[in-house]
Amino acid sequence: MGYIYSALRQSIFPPKSKFSVDDIPDLTGKIIVVTGGNTGIGKEAIKALLSHNAKVYILTRNREKTEAAIAELKELTGHEAHFITCDLADLKSVKAGAADFLSKEQELHVLMNNAGVAMPPMDQLTVQGYDAQFGTNALGHFYLTKLLLPILLSTSKNSGEKVRIVTVSSLGHLFHPLDFESFTDTPARRKYSLLDLYGQSKFASIVFALELAKRYGNQGIVSTSLHPGMIKSELTRHMSSLTSWFSNFIVFATETGALTQLYAATSPEAETLNGKYLIPWARVGEPDKNTQDANIGKQFWEWCEEQVKDI
Repeated sequence: MGYIYSALRQSIFPPKSKFSVDDIPDLTGKIIVVTGGNTGIGKEAIKALLSHNAKVYILTRNREKTEAAIAELKELTGHEAHFITCDLADLKSVKAGAADFLSKEQELHVLMNNAGVAMPPMDQLTVQGYDAQFGTNALGHFYLTKLLLPILLSTSKNSGEKVRIVTVSSLGHLFHPLDFESFTDTPARRKYSLLDLYGQSKFASIVFALELAKRYGNQGIVSTSLHPGMIKSELTRHMSSLTSWFSNFIVFATETGALTQLYAATSPEAETLNGKYLIPWARVGEPDKNTQDANIGKQFWEWCEEQVKDI
């Protein structure tokens, strides 16, 4: 309980950030993929990346909304992002999206696993039948990362520089550990609340990012996970009116919320943080200790591999 209180306090009352968008180095020649970047902190992150001359691909399922965001970002930054269709709730769409990107580029310097859903209706599942939150937030990103790992590894090898994979988790990971029996629509899943299932998906994100760091850190990969902060975003659209109303009093602006993932993706200092979990704003923090369990990491990775092997 003491740890949870401390984590909440650090998120609601974080110290002033020592990192700002002005600290982002010139990103000319850098190719960056961001999932779910047509709104919220993802969109804010892309604005900063474009402003520093990165070439950015936005992977989302909503073409109309994303093209509107791209037009707005071009007006703001003078640079145009690129849209690729990718629905993380459909593993076949993830495969097609990765293939589309790979047909266009020979390098990838940063993968920002930013997209997410929070507390949709219990009956909502992914196309392949996984819990919507787990399937989108965790398994979809696992598969996308797996498909893009070869280009990330070759980019590091050919350039002699490290590449980065940034996975957005949440303080919500404290609400629930992994229950493998609840990843699909089973009686075990139905016993949990939507908040439990959200927490599980974000717990999985940290487990995945750490296991990725262990497996590929010696090949030029820097994998980090993070809690972006208490941020007002479209993720609250499925919350109850009371919860949404309360959240308005404890949240920060999206511009601030993007700082930690921008730090992880671009700061020279963050190159040394492989396997770390970051908290607001742009600081190393400590997640639930169970996310660091090596056996859980191995088991989860192998389970995910089994799910995507025949896609």
